[in-house]
Formats: sequence, structure tokens, C-alpha cells
Amino acid sequence: MARVVGLDVLDVRFPTSRELDGSDAMNPDPDYSAAYVVLRADHGPHGYGLAFTIGRGNDVQAAAIRALAPHVVDRPVPETARDLADLYRDLVGDSQLRWLGPEKGVAHMALGAVVNAAWDLAARRAGLPVWRFLAAMTPDEVVGLVDFRYLSDALTPDEALALLREAEPGKEERTAALVRDGYPAYTTSPGWLGYSDEKLADLARRAVADGFDMIKLKVGGSPADDVRRLRLAREVVGPDVRIAVDANQRWDVATAVARVRELAPFDPYWVEEPTSPDDVLAHQAIARAVHPVKVATGEHVQNRVVFKQLLQARAVDVVQIDACRVGGVNENVAILLLAAKFGVPVCPHAGGVGLCELVRHLAMFDFVAVSGTTRDRAIEWVDHLHEHFTDPAEVRAGRYRAPTRPGFSARVKDRTLADFRYPDGPVWSGTEAR
Repeated sequence: MARVVGLDVLDVRFPTSRELDGSDAMNPDPDYSAAYVVLRADHGPHGYGLAFTIGRGNDVQAAAIRALAPHVVDRPVPETARDLADLYRDLVGDSQLRWLGPEKGVAHMALGAVVNAAWDLAARRAGLPVWRFLAAMTPDEVVGLVDFRYLSDALTPDEALALLREAEPGKEERTAALVRDGYPAYTTSPGWLGYSDEKLADLARRAVADGFDMIKLKVGGSPADDVRRLRLAREVVGPDVRIAVDANQRWDVATAVARVRELAPFDPYWVEEPTSPDDVLAHQAIARAVHPVKVATGEHVQNRVVFKQLLQARAVDVVQIDACRVGGVNENVAILLLAAKFGVPVCPHAGGVGLCELVRHLAMFDFVAVSGTTRDRAIEWVDHLHEHFTDPAEVRAGRYRAPTRPGFSARVKDRTLADFRYPDGPVWSGTEAR
């Protein structure tokens, strides 16, 4: 039996702030970064995962991941749904580390990185991409992955089992359709707040030409700038392309309502993160006030419990899961099941370092085995940093292609790890630490 013999963590950072890639109203100068995890097995493939950050503090995230090594090293390599469920519960169950959350923040993201690396390892050993590996599990096995503590007032194991069994018919046809047609995507590449009007307009035109029927713009700067940029984007893409806007938590309730109403003449499809990601009642108030503009959130929602409350309160119209924010695949499966119970579409957050690579697996599993639909759904696409991965995400004609290589697509190329290692890789050495 193969065993895990090591947990390696690297601090990898990309100087994206130099071109203002990723810039928004809350995060004006991000350096997209990854606390990168390797689960080394004594024989066979290794497993790869990461926690995404935006620069400073990536070393803190890496230290939190290293603290989990005693739970993983010298453990049998996970291969089954039961193995992966047991690992997740052991990691969540460390009461002393849990105290640092509980189940949120740096400690919980560290857990998610290790869990995702374990899924990558198990799927590699099975010879399947994670979306197929998950979709091949029985409904009982999928339900066994989920920690229903704190969820049973909204979703019970029996209800989750019924949802999964209801989706069983047609799984093969949906899998074939996914391989043939891909999964809908939308792009944020034109919309970074630091881009000039000329760059915004050029990238928006290209997005439409490339087959995207939805783009997203960052807002939350000055009201006049937001209006001007959204007006420009609408003029460029025309009336039939959806435009979402993303405030990245900049506003309180009154400001959010006022600003969305100012933007309403340009037909925004949704407003994303209009306020604090932890404030369920604020999201509820904003959603009621700005309807029919939708409210979307999830990129910074810290765990399944907050997602549960957002759904119970009808405070969110679009759920945005993130592959690296919560406790890995297991907790994201719980969130997908919650969204299905409440009939709310899931449009995953992506971009960053590796987020497009990872989250496509979760959305595709949702289509095949949970929701059974791509209606009102799309995965975010940001066209940078994919070249650093051995199994990069690919979008053609506005649709994500289904990954075919075994694993979770999280492995970073060795050359990239050497070049972008912080602070002594050649990209960073000799420059002022950010």
C-alpha cells in the first residue's frame, strides 16, 4: 500500500501588480500568489494543490499548511471516497488548529489546499480527472464526503441523497455533451479597474469576437468612473451581451443600492460582492432593493454555513464557489448540494493562480451529477498564468473544454516553481520585497 511520505510547501508569487492585472477597488495592486502543496507518495504519482493569495501573507498561508503535515505524512495514500472523507474529517477535527478559525480564514484555506492535493493524488491514481472521478461515485459515496454538521436545518443527508439520485438518469449523456461542447464561460479579462478606457474597449471587443456572451467589469471606484466605464462597455458589446459588475466588497447597503441604481440604465446582469461577504442580512437588503439586477457572491464566503444562511435568507441570486477558499472539494460538494436544494445557479469564481484550472472540475461535476444543467451558469475566465500549469484550462468559443488528464489540474511546472519562488527565485531576487 502506498503511503504519503512528505508534505512540501512552496511560496510562489507572480508580479501581476506591475501591469495592474487583477486590480479592483479593494485590491489595487495584487501579486497573484500560491502557497503550493506537494503530497509526496513513496511510489506512484504525487498529489498537488494550492491556496491562492495576492502576495503579502503568502508565507503565512504556507506556514499554516505545513502545520497540517502530522495529519497527512505516513498516512496511506487516499484512493476512495471513504479515504477522502476520513482525511477531511481528521483535518477539520484538529481542535487546536480549528481554534484559529473555526473553519475560516488562513487555517481553513490551508486545510482546503491539503484536501485538494489529496483529491489530485487519488484521481491521478485512478487515472481520471477529478470531475470524472467525482461523478463516478455513487450518491451514497458523495453524501459521505459532506460534513452535515450545522447544515441539517437546511439540507439533510436524505435530501442530498434524493437530489443525487434524481440526477442519476442522463449522466452518461451529459458527460458526452460536456466532452463534445464544453461548459459555458464568461470573461473578466477586459474589466480590471486599473485598465485604461482604450484597453477596456479593445479587450471587450475581443471577448465578443472570441465567443463570450458575458463579460465582467470591476466597479467601486468613483461613481463617475463606474458609469463611464459601463457605458463604454455597453456601447462596445451591444445590447445582447451580458455585463456583470463586481464591487469587491467596497460598499455598505445604502451605497450599494444607490450605485447599482446609477448603473441600471446600462443593464448590469449581476452585482458581485456589493458588501461584506460575511453580512447575510446586508446581501438580503441589497438583493431586494436592486431587483431585477441579480446579487452574486461567494469568492470570499468562508464556509458552507455562511452559504447556507445566504440561501436561506434569499440573499443571493448566484452562488460563486471558489476552489481554494473553503475546505477543498468536500466542502464545495456540500455547497453545490445546498445550491441545488434552493434552486440557485452556481457560477464559480476563477482567475487568480490555478483557480480556472481547479474550479472547472467542480462545475462540471455539478452539471453531470448534481444540477444536471448549465442554464444560467458559467465559469469565470481570466486569461493569464495558465501557461505555468501542466494541465492548463482551455476556453474555445466562449466555453471551457473538459479536462482529460488525471488529477485536479493543480500541478505547476518545475521551471515556474524555480523562477517564481519567493523571495529567492530569479523573478524576485534583487527586487524590493513587496
